[in-house]
Amino acid sequence: MPYLHSVMMNSILQGFLIGLCTSVPVGPIAILCIQRTLQKGRKNGFYSGLGAACSDFVYALLALLGLSFVMDFINQYEFLIQLIGSILIMAFGVFIFFQNPTKSIRKQSVNDSASYFQEFLTAFLLTITNPLMIFLFLGLYARMEFLVDSAGWWEDMFGMLAILAGSSTWWFTVTLLASIFHNKFNIRGLWILNKITGSLIFVIALVSLILTLTGNSLTHTI
Repeated sequence: MPYLHSVMMNSILQGFLIGLCTSVPVGPIAILCIQRTLQKGRKNGFYSGLGAACSDFVYALLALLGLSFVMDFINQYEFLIQLIGSILIMAFGVFIFFQNPTKSIRKQSVNDSASYFQEFLTAFLLTITNPLMIFLFLGLYARMEFLVDSAGWWEDMFGMLAILAGSSTWWFTVTLLASIFHNKFNIRGLWILNKITGSLIFVIALVSLILTLTGNSLTHTI
């Protein structure tokens, strides 16, 4: 019994660390969460992060299941998937660049629940366009020997939930820190923030697009 308890705690800890590792790298979603926190408030930023966390959880689950047809599909259409994903994120960067912060604040005050769902959904969809995450999870699983000594499905379940908890904790921390500066931004500051955020997201996606077109696959670095 003590052994089983130790194994489960180890799986939970490993899962939590994996969730953190996959969320920490700064990318379009991190910038988006910070922008939404500063412009609309902490809840909006956190719901965006939660959308990204749930998307990562989907890939974490697929990596655990080791579905061969998913791996084959990603390998076969890797170029097309990366191309479409990069273009979508670039378009979203342009949208944020030209977004009017006054209208966003007014819309947020009218319907909070609908706005939270939109923040969650857009972040989820933007993150899900990067299926290469599945290879990152596979690499982390192998390095940490995640669930190698699993005692059963219940341990797998707790380990996977720990991944979601680790990722969510990261986004909670990021939005908490960003919310500290929330009241320091006036309308002009939010307008400038949109320009900077949109530009950064566009540039990151453009670099990803260039890497894709030049044949530099991210899968070879994981």
